[in-house]
Amino acid sequence: MNYFNAGTVLLFSLFATFGRAQSDTTNTKSYADQIMVRVNLDTNIESYVFTQGKEENAEQTVLSINNKTKTSVSIDYKIISATLSFAPKFFKDNDDDALKGNSSYTEFSFRFFPKRFIQNVYYKNVRGFYIENMNDHFPNWQEGKDPHIQFPDLRVQSFGGTTSYILNKNFSARTIYTQGEWQKKSSGSWVPFLDYDLTIFRNKIDDIKTKEFQYKIGGNIGYFYNWVIGKNVNISPYLAIGLGGKFSSYRNIENGNSKETAQYMTIRMEGGLHVGYNTDRFLFGGRMNFNAYAYEQTKNQTIENNNLYGLLYIGYRFAPPRVVKDTYDKVQKKIPVL
Repeated sequence: MNYFNAGTVLLFSLFATFGRAQSDTTNTKSYADQIMVRVNLDTNIESYVFTQGKEENAEQTVLSINNKTKTSVSIDYKIISATLSFAPKFFKDNDDDALKGNSSYTEFSFRFFPKRFIQNVYYKNVRGFYIENMNDHFPNWQEGKDPHIQFPDLRVQSFGGTTSYILNKNFSARTIYTQGEWQKKSSGSWVPFLDYDLTIFRNKIDDIKTKEFQYKIGGNIGYFYNWVIGKNVNISPYLAIGLGGKFSSYRNIENGNSKETAQYMTIRMEGGLHVGYNTDRFLFGGRMNFNAYAYEQTKNQTIENNNLYGLLYIGYRFAPPRVVKDTYDKVQKKIPVL
C-alpha cells in the first residue's frame, strides 16, 4: 500500500467534506485556487513558570527550552493549510547545549476553513528543559559561565486543537491566519472559540520514569480587527480571554507509585498584532503574539505556561499542478459537500 497516496486522498477527503472554497465576494478576494507556500521564521519562547508561596514571599522557577528560533513551512490549497515547524541547530540561539542542554521542538498543524468556521488541529513534541532563572535560586551563579540545572529527559507532547466561529460574515479570518484571502475593506469580528488538548509529560528521575496525563478544555471569546491600508497593506490586532478546566492523572512516586487525579480551573489570555503586505503572487509580513495560561495547583502554588514570539514570513502563490487539481476535483464529486 502506498501510504503517501493514501494520506493525500485522506487529506483531500477531509477538506472536501468540510465545504467548497470561498470565491471572490464584495469584501474579499480569494486565492483558494492557487497553491501558496510560505516560509516562517519566529522566536519561540516555550516556558513553564512555577510560583510557590504567597505573593509576598513567592518563589518562581522558570523552565524553558534551549530553542529560541523556529522555522516553519506552510502549504495552502483550497480550504486547508498545513504547517511543519522545527528548531534547526544552525541558529546561534539554538546551539548553547553546554550551558543549557539539548532541546528539540517539532510541531505539525492543520487548519481548515469551512465557511465561517475555523478548525485547527496540531501535534507538538518538546524535549529538554533547563531552569532559566538560576540567579533567583543561586545568587553566586554567573550567566554565561555556569551551567543551568537541566532536565534532558523531560518531554512534553501535546495533541489538541481549536474550533472557532466568525460572527461577522464580512470579516475574513484567512487574511490574517494564512493569507489565503485578501480583505478589501476594514472590518472586525467577535470570535468565540473552544480550545482543547491532551498533554503528556514524561520524565526520568533517578532512573525512575514518570508520566502524567493532562486534559484541558476551555471556552474563549476574542475580538479581531483587520485594518486595510490601501490595496496591499493590512494591520490586524486581536485579544482573547477564556476560562476552562484541566484534569490530570499521574503516578505519585513518593506515595508508593499510586495513581492520583486532580481537577483545576484555568485562565487564559492571548493577543497579538499582525502587519502584512500582499500582492497576487508575493506576500510578506510579521506578527507579535503572546499566550498566557495559568491554573492554581494548590492554595499557594500556581503554574503558568507562557508563550511569547515574533514571526516573519514570506510567501509565493502559483497555479496548482494538474495532478493536484484533478485529484481534488474527483474527490469533491464523490463526497457530498456542506
